[in-house]
Amino acid sequence: MASRPPPPALNDAPLAPGLYLVATPIGNLRDITLRALDVLAGADLILAEDTRVTAKLLSAYKINARLERYDEHAAARARPKALAALAEGARLALVSDAGTPLVSDPGYRLVIEAAAAGVAVFPIPGPSAALAALSTAGLPTDRFLFVGFPPPKSAARRAFFEGLRGVDATLVLFEGASRLGASLADMAAVLGPRPATVARELTKLHETVLRSDLASLAAEPALAAPKGEVVVVVGPPAETPARLEDAEAALADALGRLSPADAAREVASATGLPRRDLYRQALALKGR
Repeated sequence: MASRPPPPALNDAPLAPGLYLVATPIGNLRDITLRALDVLAGADLILAEDTRVTAKLLSAYKINARLERYDEHAAARARPKALAALAEGARLALVSDAGTPLVSDPGYRLVIEAAAAGVAVFPIPGPSAALAALSTAGLPTDRFLFVGFPPPKSAARRAFFEGLRGVDATLVLFEGASRLGASLADMAAVLGPRPATVARELTKLHETVLRSDLASLAAEPALAAPKGEVVVVVGPPAETPARLEDAEAALADALGRLSPADAAREVASATGLPRRDLYRQALALKGR
């Protein structure tokens, strides 16, 4: 068997001063980009959501770098120091535990304050659990909305989904494994019988992707309390066929400008309803 070629050498060209938002693997460590490795090796300091997790990644690629914790608890303390270093021309990298920084992870305030101070902010793209799940879900991808984590309590969670019920887009969300079954049941109750996909442990040894409808997934025993990171992708609401009674307001408006025949033609074009039926309805409205 041919041996695997060695990885390309890191680019040792100096980095420009600024803040680098570095995407890191969501599971498989080989999913990191060469540019991300260059940045991590060349940064003066790496701000990490969990320094222990990032240390394992750096060790796998034999990168020695300074690490400092930057999570929701440490951010208020670490941010002023980071901004001061950036003001002096430092090169800082920000990483989350996995995936793309700021996507339901710390860093938003650091980015807006750095940008406001005139610091260059560089995206170093790469893995994203949300996009990985969307790409494999088998659901429409031309319009989607990432909504993060739903609330942990059922009443608040149902209100959260109620606010999303009319969104004409595929929904992508994260959920804690212990709450997944209850969350899927709430989605089914509020959003109705939509197609959905649950993606678990993406790029890892026990990667699982289940595709069905929300109610069936909520009843799936394997998803009652799964382990690992979970992404849920929910299809958009089904199109509701236009009805003649719903077209009455549009016809009434068109009749103020057009003849019954032309009004029927305009509304038929907009709704897909039969022009002959709309013409009869327009005549009836005209005769009132």
